[in-house]
Amino acid sequence: MIATISHGGANFKVDLSNPIDISIPLSASDLNPIAWYIDKPVIEPVRFGEWVGKVSEGKSSTNFNNIFFNPHGHGTHTEGLGHITHDFYSINQSLKTFFFTAELVSVEPRAQGNDFVIGKSQIETALNGKIPEAIIIRTLPNEPAKLSRKYSETNWPYLLEEAALFLKEIGVRHLLIDLPSVDKEHDEGKLLAHKAFWNVSDVKHLNVDARLDATITEMVYVPDTVTDGTYLLNLQIAPFENDASPSKPVLYAMEP
Repeated sequence: MIATISHGGANFKVDLSNPIDISIPLSASDLNPIAWYIDKPVIEPVRFGEWVGKVSEGKSSTNFNNIFFNPHGHGTHTEGLGHITHDFYSINQSLKTFFFTAELVSVEPRAQGNDFVIGKSQIETALNGKIPEAIIIRTLPNEPAKLSRKYSETNWPYLLEEAALFLKEIGVRHLLIDLPSVDKEHDEGKLLAHKAFWNVSDVKHLNVDARLDATITEMVYVPDTVTDGTYLLNLQIAPFENDASPSKPVLYAMEP
């Protein structure tokens, strides 16, 4: 199915039959990526006495599983500012539209002391004057090991506050990255990039221009076969009334 969308004063064709899924599957295996010091997800059949909700065990006509997971630590997830605020804000209420123009950029974090960071100048250079609704940051090197990496206590690369502030100031509403967090793993709870992007200075008393409809999606994976450039993004979430939801961001190439 071919759709036509307008962007930047021009029309583009989008082949909706050719999606590029940049989410990481969630599984109960040791291959599942993990962050934030938790164990792997658990997917197991419901048990009532001798009854087991699993067709292959011969005691049920259906497969009937419980799933225990954490959206922040177990794979691709989308969060709203309710992730850092005193009051509850649901991602399911914050994200109400799901298609956006997006720019995919590849950035190599630079050394800063004992850390590797992404600064404003790197993002500004990568965007090259473009102001998309969403940005997808692919960090380099881009190893397939991201699909199953155990991130806890690795001090992963992160966005500097200046980079997140720049994205907020130019009007980017949706930030996607292939790391467990836009912030430093151990940052004493400062969450500088989160706060800058959502325009939150006081987590108990939000300023009137806090960005309730802006989202951060973490732990995506963009294969090297997908080139940097402009895409149509379909940002899909599960309807959890929670600060975050497992998500399935899907890209579509845009052709003139």
